[in-house]
Amino acid sequence: MGQIFNTMSEMPQVSIIMATYNRAEYILESLQSIQAQTFKDWECLIIDDGGTDDTKEILAPILEQDSRFKYFTRTENYQKGLPGSRNYGLDLAQGDYIIFFDDDDIAHPQNLELCVLELSKNDISFCRYIRDVFFDDFHYKFDYSTTYTSFNIGINDVEKILRYELFFNSCAVMWKRECFVKNRFVEHLMYAEEWELYSRIISAGFKGISIEKCLFYGRKHRYSLTGEFYNYNAVQTSSYADCILLAIKNLKEKQLLSNSLIRYFISLSIGYKQYKLYENILAAVQLNRFEKLKWNLFYKTLPTRLLLYRIKKVIKKNI
Repeated sequence: MGQIFNTMSEMPQVSIIMATYNRAEYILESLQSIQAQTFKDWECLIIDDGGTDDTKEILAPILEQDSRFKYFTRTENYQKGLPGSRNYGLDLAQGDYIIFFDDDDIAHPQNLELCVLELSKNDISFCRYIRDVFFDDFHYKFDYSTTYTSFNIGINDVEKILRYELFFNSCAVMWKRECFVKNRFVEHLMYAEEWELYSRIISAGFKGISIEKCLFYGRKHRYSLTGEFYNYNAVQTSSYADCILLAIKNLKEKQLLSNSLIRYFISLSIGYKQYKLYENILAAVQLNRFEKLKWNLFYKTLPTRLLLYRIKKVIKKNI
């Protein structure tokens, strides 16, 4: 069968990077949602992380029909895993704009169109948008409105991002390629790698916009990385502890590390004692003797204070 779709320019404006691993059940539906985009000037780089199912065979027809889809197998120059596969995609990407899509999710048809519009008319480096989740089958009912509110994001919002007060999902941001010239995924990380990278990019001074419109739909199932994290998979929880340390070191180097953020991460470290996270945080922050004593007192009394808080909450609820 000849090529049916060939609307991509010689140098595509948008590079979609999709890492995949044994997602034969879902990936074709994800690619079809990309094919349905109202914005047509894109390439989709599918990076196979060494899967063993029949993904390649399932993709064969769409690869033949649409030259905008390109299939690669991750090389040994990149570490196995999602970060390494995405870094490989970044090195292959030709577009002015970069976006990461997962291999089991659905993109809104206006995803690329609206992000490119925002990036082309504003002096910004990224466009964030809303991502919803779904279970089982996806219901194809889209809001095609182009009216929405927005707000700016910059270096002062890094703490909100790290505290999950401003969510930065890996598949809910389009970036200008300039953001990745000096910033890449840390390849040994197996969870929260985008949380670490995106906060690092924004802490470097890149500014963006967030539009209040849902443009992506994440499929929830028990084989997702997030699902493994909340099932306390040791690889993912260890990765999150590493991400916290990397984030602290980055902010310390840029003189952006606040006491409130130190407090937040030390509070989190209670749940990561097996990784000596608290001790590693103190070493990374490089405190003087008085400050170490202060945080030691905070850390040692935290479990008791948390217990008293829960008791008080229960009492208040029953009054």
